[in-house]
Amino acid sequence: MAMVGGNQVHNVFVYGSLLADDVVRALLSRIPQSSPAILNGQFSIKGRVYPAILPVENKKVTGKSHPMYEFLLLQVLQGITDLELYILDEFEDVEYERVTVDVSLMDSSNKSQAFAYVWSDKNDPNLYGEWDFEEWKRTQMEDFTKMSADFRKDLELPESKTRIATYESFYRQDGDSPLVP
Repeated sequence: MAMVGGNQVHNVFVYGSLLADDVVRALLSRIPQSSPAILNGQFSIKGRVYPAILPVENKKVTGKSHPMYEFLLLQVLQGITDLELYILDEFEDVEYERVTVDVSLMDSSNKSQAFAYVWSDKNDPNLYGEWDFEEWKRTQMEDFTKMSADFRKDLELPESKTRIATYESFYRQDGDSPLVP
């Protein structure tokens, strides 16, 4: 963590829906500088349009393609302000816990520390498989971005809804299939 103009700035490892610039812009009103990075362990959540990570040995968290590399990468958002970190904390809600993790930065071959949002229920029976960023972009990103923008607007209200409440009011549950608008 560094200080800029008297404010602390943070690095945040992102994956899933936060790899989409449109979602980040809807939440933070800007797209921070970022570096491609790798972290171990990722699972998806049954019936949701966003993934979760848990630390698992010998498994890499993967996301969107990066043109300079032959494999898929995630990223570390850099220069996140305290207010932006608060917004991300509220967005991730009680389902995730913010922890400090070691990441490998691919553009500098350095290891770095960053915050990451890890799924709170480490014994959740609904964690399974891999989450596919490209599939999510095709089928869910537009609606998820709208939901994220609604969440950000509501966050400024005196009695704002949690992200879970915003999500559940924006999407409806249809049996065992993913939530759809």
